[in-house]
Amino acid sequence: MQHGYETVVGIEIHAQLNTRSKIFSPDAVDFAGAPNTRIAPVTLGLPGVLPVLNRQAVRLAAKMGMATHCHIAEHCYFARKNYFYPDLPKGYQISQDKTPLCTAGHLEVRLPAGGTKRIGITRIHIEEDAGKSLHDQDPFDSLIDLNRAGVGLIEIVSEPDIRTPEEAAAYVTEIRKLVRYLGVCDGNMEEGNLRCDVNISVRKVGTERFGTRNEVKNVNSISNVARAIVYETERQIALLESGGTVVQETRTWDAVNNRTVILREKETADDYRYFPEPDLQPLHLDAALLAELRAELPELPEALYQKYTQEYGLNDFDAGLLTEQREFSDFYAAVLLHAPYHKAAANWLNGPVRSWLNEQARDITEFPLQAQHIAGILQLVESGKVSHSMAKEKLFPALVSSPHLPAEEVATQLNLLLETDTAALAATIAEILAANPDKVETYRAGKAGLLGFFVGQVMKATQGKADPKAINELLMAQLGEPAAS
Repeated sequence: MQHGYETVVGIEIHAQLNTRSKIFSPDAVDFAGAPNTRIAPVTLGLPGVLPVLNRQAVRLAAKMGMATHCHIAEHCYFARKNYFYPDLPKGYQISQDKTPLCTAGHLEVRLPAGGTKRIGITRIHIEEDAGKSLHDQDPFDSLIDLNRAGVGLIEIVSEPDIRTPEEAAAYVTEIRKLVRYLGVCDGNMEEGNLRCDVNISVRKVGTERFGTRNEVKNVNSISNVARAIVYETERQIALLESGGTVVQETRTWDAVNNRTVILREKETADDYRYFPEPDLQPLHLDAALLAELRAELPELPEALYQKYTQEYGLNDFDAGLLTEQREFSDFYAAVLLHAPYHKAAANWLNGPVRSWLNEQARDITEFPLQAQHIAGILQLVESGKVSHSMAKEKLFPALVSSPHLPAEEVATQLNLLLETDTAALAATIAEILAANPDKVETYRAGKAGLLGFFVGQVMKATQGKADPKAINELLMAQLGEPAAS
């Protein structure tokens, strides 16, 4: 909120569907392909060719709708959206207009400052992507790459419920997490597989009527979404405060100069001349298919977060990290199957495991250890057979180097198993106390800090193989409580 103005934001997110072929043709979907090598007659819009709908695209779109609490239309149809761009060979885009597949949903977004906010989702519809115009490859001409033309997309259109850059960033983050959990899209914004169009307007605080909005097209990172909102808010407020008028237009984000730049005056819906696509049959999703798709949904991030915090007793930070990626939460669940120590397992995954992955620049799917290995470490530590420090400093690195061996076998080879003979340990402690009568007397006189000295002496005498918990208990039994100072 600035100078008595409120920002109003709605976001349109285009997510490329994870299908092997394009949505209406058999061309392969391959981001890394050489330019214009993933094209076929349908993609090129050649005379006489007919589109054939990719069923997997519909399934993925419906799952995204279910995960965002949308109503899924049992009957809908495709439309032609007519406009001319050089990278749109047919001269129209096959999309959905009056009958989107998914409507009236919402998403609970967890905010960085704490709490949540519900963002409404107006619609999720299916459409095809256009190609790509390249303006920096040739000094004289623009080049066209049609590999992306015809790739299946869903467009997720939010309600204008977002008020701050932080809310916008949290919303896009949650959408990206969700499409990855569902396998709908890989969420790679750098490659353009997830793109945002951000609609921004300002109005006086307390005013119900929305201001004139500007659309910032194809923002390719979450940080740039927030930065574009900050810039555009300041630009529009300055314009209104100087007596000017905000004109509806389409802009682009210039990340180098940290500003939005006008592309064109905003087209109205009438400019697209929508009409039903005559070459595709209406789409029908029966109750059996919808039930099948619901049964395929994984446990979603918000449900997992609630389970981790309320049932497992994890804090917000640990639960947030564990639910960032489906493969990570799956790994956590697999560890708990073998070692049901909720907090300890979270500490290991968010600590040593995540540190190793970060150092190696690798993903949990590339982690050399299986869940059973981490569970084995937990079992050794929780049973008192290996100290936590030795498990972290020696056992874990050794297991990563020898992932074919069980944890206890590696611990045995490294001589890390703690001594469990309390009688022998008590005798060792007695010898150490007898050899340090002056320190014993000083401790009993009130210098409690000397307990650490005795613990260190015992660990040294046992070559670090004594259980620290047992050492403390036996020391206290022989030394007694220090005098009150």
